[in-house]
Amino acid sequence: MKTSLKILSIVLLSYGLISCEGYKKETTTMSQEGTKTSIEKPIQSILTAEEQAGMTPDEIIGRLKKGNENFVNNNLTQRDHSAQRRKATIGQYPKAIVLSCVDSRVPVEDVFDLGIGDIFVARVAGNIENRDIVGSMEFASAVAGSKVIIVMGHTACGAIMHAIDNTDAASMNMNALNDLLNEIKPSVELTETNGEVSSKNVAFTNSVINNNAIKTVDDIRKMSPVMASLEEEGKIKIIAAVYDMETGKVKFIE
Repeated sequence: MKTSLKILSIVLLSYGLISCEGYKKETTTMSQEGTKTSIEKPIQSILTAEEQAGMTPDEIIGRLKKGNENFVNNNLTQRDHSAQRRKATIGQYPKAIVLSCVDSRVPVEDVFDLGIGDIFVARVAGNIENRDIVGSMEFASAVAGSKVIIVMGHTACGAIMHAIDNTDAASMNMNALNDLLNEIKPSVELTETNGEVSSKNVAFTNSVINNNAIKTVDDIRKMSPVMASLEEEGKIKIIAAVYDMETGKVKFIE
């Protein structure tokens, strides 16, 4: 009987060791160099008021650039969205607001490797400003403490391309869309012509996309004395950027 108990104990001990080894394999991974590295646990925390207050505009831009590198390299941070969602009900302290086009191929939070509570996002075709969006930016910066305002255009922007080609949306009973395209056309007119004025001219189209983002930044400063003043005091930065849909890279236009 004692012999049987000893054998059973040895078997259970061996099984326990095997199980522990299996657990270790689940919580470790092999790097390219062949060394074991721990798998990071998903982030559960969200940005706090203290963290937001402690960052400068330049530091935030630097972090956004690093986040974009993670996106380009397919190395997004793992996050526990359920935990972050629950914590975010207490309050929000985003570090930036991004005005982007509505294009579904531009996933703003992923582009900068960000999660719940990290940034405000406003979207409109052609990433142009209007009073409602500028008002939202004033709330984000002057009220909620965000220190960076980014106007982010993107390559192959349909709204820009239709504005370049002078599409008459009104003839298709889309008067609101026609008004939107008319808001973009000044950016087309101020762009130096290099060949055909057509959306088929990729170089010209990309120049319009750049100029449109820059013009929108200038228009925001003119429309909002509050944000213009905060920027002059160095408390915030208003900056243009362009997202390359092929590479995933964001180019900041400083």
